Amino acid sequence: MKTVSMVLALMVGAGLVVQVAFNMAVSRALGSAPLAALGNFLVGTLLLVLLLTAFRVDWPSREQFSAVPWWAWLGGTLGAAYVATATFTGPRLGALLLLALTVGGQMIASIIVDHYGLLGFAREPVDTTRLVGVVLLLGGIFLIAR
Repeated sequence: MKTVSMVLALMVGAGLVVQVAFNMAVSRALGSAPLAALGNFLVGTLLLVLLLTAFRVDWPSREQFSAVPWWAWLGGTLGAAYVATATFTGPRLGALLLLALTVGGQMIASIIVDHYGLLGFAREPVDTTRLVGVVLLLGGIFLIAR
């Protein structure tokens, strides 16, 4: 199952490049990266509603909604910030540097989150191998940015 998850993650990562390109086209046509991001989320929301309806998923109860920690809802703001920022910076940085920096930021945050077991992730202490991997990745970003 881990292999399937890894392949799916790789495919979704590749899809991010395509998503940025789509959003850049919308941004150019509308003249606004935030409007392009809004369009992205409206289309995504519509698709999710259709999927939930097609699979006849039961809507959560009020108690289930209230059990969600307040901070967990901030994921939507981070998603919107990513889409709007990538839409704005994509034409300025190019796909490779944009995604390399995005992955670099994810790696730095991930090593901290894993080390301390934050936000519901299992604790995975930093070791030499992980640190070397992050340093190599950051070195790759430096080479890409040159």
